[in-house]
Amino acid sequence: MKWKYGYLLFNILFFGFAQAQEIPLWPKGVPGSIENADYQESYTYDALNNVRGISHVSIPTITAFHADTSIANGTAVIICPGGGYSHLAINKEGYKVAKWLNSLGISAFVLKYRMPTDVTMKDKTIGPLQDAQEAIRLVRNNSQKWNIDSNKIGIMGFSAGGHLASTLSTHFDDNVYPSYEAVSARPDFSILVYPVISMKDGITHQGSKTNLLGKNPSDELIIKYSNAIQVDKTTSPTFLVHATNDLAVPVENSLEYYNALKKNNVPAELHIYEDGGHGFGLGVSGTNANWPNDLKQWFLAHHLVKKDEVYLFSYFVGNGEDGLHFAYSEDGLNWETLREGESFLTPNVGKDKLMRDPCIIKGGDGKYHMVWTVSWTDKGIGYSSSDDLVNWSEQQFIPVMLHEKGARNTWAPEITYDDSTGVYMMYWASTVEGKYPETKSKKESGYNHRMYYTTTKDFKTFTETQLLYEPGFNVIDASIYKWENKFIMFLKDETVEPEQKNIKLAYSDNLTGPYGNASEPITGNYWAEGPTAIRIDGKWIVYFDKYINHSYGAVSSGDLKKWEDISDQVHFPTGVRHGTVFKVPRILLQKLKK
Repeated sequence: MKWKYGYLLFNILFFGFAQAQEIPLWPKGVPGSIENADYQESYTYDALNNVRGISHVSIPTITAFHADTSIANGTAVIICPGGGYSHLAINKEGYKVAKWLNSLGISAFVLKYRMPTDVTMKDKTIGPLQDAQEAIRLVRNNSQKWNIDSNKIGIMGFSAGGHLASTLSTHFDDNVYPSYEAVSARPDFSILVYPVISMKDGITHQGSKTNLLGKNPSDELIIKYSNAIQVDKTTSPTFLVHATNDLAVPVENSLEYYNALKKNNVPAELHIYEDGGHGFGLGVSGTNANWPNDLKQWFLAHHLVKKDEVYLFSYFVGNGEDGLHFAYSEDGLNWETLREGESFLTPNVGKDKLMRDPCIIKGGDGKYHMVWTVSWTDKGIGYSSSDDLVNWSEQQFIPVMLHEKGARNTWAPEITYDDSTGVYMMYWASTVEGKYPETKSKKESGYNHRMYYTTTKDFKTFTETQLLYEPGFNVIDASIYKWENKFIMFLKDETVEPEQKNIKLAYSDNLTGPYGNASEPITGNYWAEGPTAIRIDGKWIVYFDKYINHSYGAVSSGDLKKWEDISDQVHFPTGVRHGTVFKVPRILLQKLKK
């Protein structure tokens, strides 16, 4: 009854602090346990009366901190706090870490593992490993219920908890208790923070060694639990953190483990900081305070967390009557509509009050700026801005071609921001009667476009409209991006006779040009229009409307020279037409979803 009262008291105190769920690890009985009524859990508290540490643990549990499903990527981490196998620094190296992992979209489970002692265990050397194995199996068994990917379950340990995590990573197949279910106890990855690795004198943490193995362990036990020696090709990929001036657990522990991983071709990353000593948790000061950011990058590289930004695609449907639509993607390949395809903004300016070809960029002022085609025959374009892509400023009609009596249209406007000058350039395609007769065709109503532009810094005053690009052919749908010290223009060759209808490139040293000769086509034997581009994982992806096929396509390149058609890899919602791709913070995506 004493244990039950203590356990209940801990739950009350703990739930008031963290609002998490504590789950018994062995509801049917702890294997190899010895009942001892005098061995009772005890707690220490911080100045705010929060549980700081626990000692005399004989009834193991996991405390679940489930990640918000809106940012979760299915990854889970079991956390093993340190404490020299005598107590658990359960707050600093447990609950606080779990909350931080939750902020990344990772579900966390703080393992309150048993303290090895002969008074409650038949074999204290395997007690913590039993708990770690069962914790992995418990989470894996409940992965579907808890929205976890069963192949993305890792172990994380601090100090002696790092020894337990590395023990699990190298001894996951050890038969240390009767497991009635064929569920693997192998962690998919491990994170070791100033870990105890070796049990050898001169490098080990003596308190951890004595508590786990006893005062006079055999050479066999020392070798068995010196985990660098136990590394093989099946050991989990590992992220290690240590401080050079750690006087409690020498940095050689991490060095030995890292070298063993490297020798066995196991993916590994090691961060050694100049100072920090021992027990700095999520970081205290100096360079060691940055290790969580390094770990976040490692998570990103291994696809264990979602990126802070997602890809958004602005587009129109039909003839553009109902306005602005959005789709989003995590990888730039698979796109989903937002709000089940509902319009986010209804057009109300221009002759026909359409919203075709919506182009959105984020400007130097932090606002999102949008331009669009308002009509088939008008002499201006639409403009609006927004802080959040939900609430938009009053729509403006900007009469950029009003001065040209022969202007027939202003189509597919785009906008590019030059951060070096603070200038926005708006540009579009227009046919002006009487100009460039040598490239005019009798087909397609005789449209014969060239690219024109105006610049602004405040969207109140604009420079005089000028010619932007005259490539010697009918050109439309330009989209310009700054890359390194160049500006890249993706454009559509609109030539009908002989038929082109493809996407090409041109370069300039300046946003407003002059732009050089157009390249050879980068798209295939199909009609392509409305190019929009973005870099993803070191490669350019150019999306375009296959408007004859009523579908969307894409090409990809790492060097802007060799292009691969990846149209079969991209999946857009049905009905998507000529839009723009850009990145937004994930938090903004959540607002758009609501």
